[in-house]
Amino acid sequence: MKPRSSKTKTARTLARLINNRAWSPDLESSISPLCSHLSKTTVLQTLHLVRTPSKAFQFFKWTQNNGFTHNDQTYFKMLEILGHSRNLNAARNLLFSIEKNSSGTVKLHDRFFNSLIRSYGQAGLIQESLKVYMTMKSLGVSPSVVTFNSLFSILLRRGRKTMAKKLYDEMITTVGVCPDVYTFNILIRGFCLNSMVDDGFRFFKEMSRFGCNPDVVTYNTLVDGLCRTGKVRIAHNLLNGMCTKSSDLNPNVVTYTTLIRGYCEKQDIAQALDVFKEMLGRGMKPNGITYNTLIQGLCEAGKLDKIREILEGVTEGGEFVPDTCTFNTLMSAHCNAGKLEEALHVFEKMSNLRVQPDSATYSVLIRSLCQRGDFMKAEELFDDLWKNEILVKEVGCVPLVAAYNPMFEFLCGNGRTEKADKVFRQMLKRGTQDPPAFKILILGHCKEGTVQAGYDLLVLMLRRDFVPDMETYNSLIEGFLQKREPGFAYKTLEKMLKSSHLPKTSTFHSILAALVQEGCAHEAASFIKMMLERKIRPNTNLSTDTIIEIFKSKLQDTAFEVVELLYGNGYSIKMEKVVCFLSGNCKFLEARKLLLFSLEMHQSAGTKICNTVITGLCRIHKSLEAFSLYYALSEKGSHLSSSCLRELKVALEDEGNLNEAEFLSKRIERQEIRMVEKGI
Repeated sequence: MKPRSSKTKTARTLARLINNRAWSPDLESSISPLCSHLSKTTVLQTLHLVRTPSKAFQFFKWTQNNGFTHNDQTYFKMLEILGHSRNLNAARNLLFSIEKNSSGTVKLHDRFFNSLIRSYGQAGLIQESLKVYMTMKSLGVSPSVVTFNSLFSILLRRGRKTMAKKLYDEMITTVGVCPDVYTFNILIRGFCLNSMVDDGFRFFKEMSRFGCNPDVVTYNTLVDGLCRTGKVRIAHNLLNGMCTKSSDLNPNVVTYTTLIRGYCEKQDIAQALDVFKEMLGRGMKPNGITYNTLIQGLCEAGKLDKIREILEGVTEGGEFVPDTCTFNTLMSAHCNAGKLEEALHVFEKMSNLRVQPDSATYSVLIRSLCQRGDFMKAEELFDDLWKNEILVKEVGCVPLVAAYNPMFEFLCGNGRTEKADKVFRQMLKRGTQDPPAFKILILGHCKEGTVQAGYDLLVLMLRRDFVPDMETYNSLIEGFLQKREPGFAYKTLEKMLKSSHLPKTSTFHSILAALVQEGCAHEAASFIKMMLERKIRPNTNLSTDTIIEIFKSKLQDTAFEVVELLYGNGYSIKMEKVVCFLSGNCKFLEARKLLLFSLEMHQSAGTKICNTVITGLCRIHKSLEAFSLYYALSEKGSHLSSSCLRELKVALEDEGNLNEAEFLSKRIERQEIRMVEKGI
């Protein structure tokens, strides 16, 4: 045996210390003696051996802070670790700090960006992947064929066929990157999986243009695409043609297994068994997937006796050992036949044979138990699923969220949304998602009063390009309003509008009323402006209360801006109520401005409030402002009380405004004469 190098021994020692202890100053002191002369190989190996991503990142930063200079390999390794653990913000920040932290010694190149693109894609965040690609180009980093291959895979996995075609054209014509065999295999597979086999064949024909020879993966992908669209006979002919095309190009186990699956899906079991025999005749050894595919086909055809015959033949000879998929298939067949007890018996046998269950194992049983109404037993399995972290394990089937929806509905309907949420978030870590599941949990949180948790799920839903429905948005808005958190209700409504939903007018009014009630003047002003932009009719009383709240918060300019917008859009407020509020709070200049605006809008105010404002202005030594208001009112035919006018005259004289005082004196005299004549 080759002896381990001292670098490897150091890396193992460091990793053991880090894995067994919490990161702390004591741990740093313990590893410091081992890090006095760290090599890049030792750091790279340590990062690989540390089991917890957060600790690996702590070690990475600690070495950097202690004088170690990372190279492109250690940076790439750390990006991969953060990406795989879904710590995507940290991965992004690390990427864009590389040149600065390395003092320019490590340049940004495509494989750093490719790592982040893949990580976002695995998390189902298509838009984030595309943003990284755009940023990459803007920074002058040339995308490689690997970059495009990653993006094609991400886009087509989510059914974005048109975007994939546009990106392919950009790759060829704009960027000038030449596709390789992997590119075409990804494209062919993506379009075939989206039931666009004709497009898959067009890319197949395109391969020769770039000197790419189809390999067995290319043919397997086309065979799979044809089988998925029910064209199994054409797929069989393609397999036969493959054998004659080149002596180096022969079908493999995958080719035959795919064809067997195709015949099984068409319920042509006899033909599937013939292909199985053909495979054996060519000296090809079937694998577990082949057997499981055939067993599933036989299950769906109800030929359980044939399954028993095949299993007895291969298990006795050790050719095939039933695995998780085999047991899942058998349990599913029993459940579909209404034989739940038989399925539970298979599950028990699976446990006895120490075959590890996966998410599909639990989903088929939980769904069937829910359908039968045995939620107690279903919840027991659900608890096992979460405690054993079955959903986050990379082995086994990718969780199908929809299969767990009946359990989510039960838990959310019975006050246990938090439990459902924990399991759902485990599924999200595997990149799986399902819009109905998001809705079930959001409504559950709203019902239980944990509205913020529901809002967090809404944000995750939108980041995955799902569009929540009206009920989801309305439930969150109502929940936030009940909890007296109108700010979040406002944010939710903004997202609702971006999702192209139009809330009821009453929803706008409820949010605005809550913002006013909670004293959120800035938000209330912004909200009412948004309502006017969207032609939502405001309520006069509510608009009035909003203006008063804005004035209360000393946002005079904003208040006048909103008033002008309201009147400019054909709406009004109860002007006298606002002027009364301002006068009652000694804001006479603002009251005067509002009264003058009111006159411009041909809206009159009561004599009493006008008297109050003019008297108030006199008392704060603003007699000229009071006089100009009096003059504007009199021009509009308003008559103020004699006592008010006399007080204004005295104030004008005291402040030296004698011309205005004389003018007013004559007006008072004429007014008093008219009053005498009328016998008042």
